[in-house]
Amino acid sequence: MNLSLIIPVYNEQDTLPLLFDAVYKTMNELNQSWEAILVDDGSRDNSLSVLKEYAEKDPRHVRVISFRRNFGQTPAIAAGLDYAQGEIIVLLDADMQNDPADIPMMLAKLDEGYDLVSGWRKYRKDNVITRNLPSMMANWLISRVTGVHLHDYGCTLKAYRRDVLEGFRLYGEMHRFIPVFASSVGAKITEVPVRHHARKFGKTKYGLERTVKVILDLFTVKFLVAFASKPIYLFGGTGGLLMAISTVIMIYLLIRRVFFFVGVTGSPLFIISAMFFILGFQSMLMGLIAELLVRTYHESQRKPTYTIRTMLNLEQDPRD
Repeated sequence: MNLSLIIPVYNEQDTLPLLFDAVYKTMNELNQSWEAILVDDGSRDNSLSVLKEYAEKDPRHVRVISFRRNFGQTPAIAAGLDYAQGEIIVLLDADMQNDPADIPMMLAKLDEGYDLVSGWRKYRKDNVITRNLPSMMANWLISRVTGVHLHDYGCTLKAYRRDVLEGFRLYGEMHRFIPVFASSVGAKITEVPVRHHARKFGKTKYGLERTVKVILDLFTVKFLVAFASKPIYLFGGTGGLLMAISTVIMIYLLIRRVFFFVGVTGSPLFIISAMFFILGFQSMLMGLIAELLVRTYHESQRKPTYTIRTMLNLEQDPRD
């Protein structure tokens, strides 16, 4: 299997026929074996019936996964990835705001040597206040915090080489952070402008509250990418900073006591200094415990702390 399309579906019964027409038109022009995995995320309309109809007509290309209830876009994508067989993975939405006709252009970019091609909805057809502006702010923040600079993390339309998607699991709203995880294992990433169409049927499933969820997930992603293998750097650094502040405050109190005869224990600064020292010491202990957990995780599962792009004349796993 060369190519797997993963398409989360939620209440898109009217859009699905248009989606299949566009997918077939695009894929018939490509000389590749392909599959489309459509994940019904607990739709309340007739989306599942439509999917079953297409799956019966074309069992060679159409696969359907149906959830018992609505779990969200990230679990739907995760399920698609678990069952995908293609060496190239393409994600796109079912609402036809992404255009399947952009897929060949993204595959051509992969052929140039990239591992991940991310779509950029440069001329986005959404509400400026409720969708575009919050998205721009979130994209700027994610790029600054993670160091992976993309204009449009929220665009589902992305193409991946399969190997850069292995080794991590998706939770929360973390499907948008896949480029960050891929970058952490050395993936070459590029971004290309893609077409974006106004929604023809139904209504958007996302509002401003999604931005808050994304920001909260960003803290998790930053920790996993930057400190998952050496948590002592985070906890120890924070603890050292708190203890340093505590020491400076205590020196100030001692100088004031010696030269100006001002009591130490009666000052609120003494209590603050003691609290900072205790918190700093506890943070360092947490860092040591986290280090033990990380070592246990890697050693018990024999999970390497590195990733290999390719090997020459080597087939034997050194851990076997």
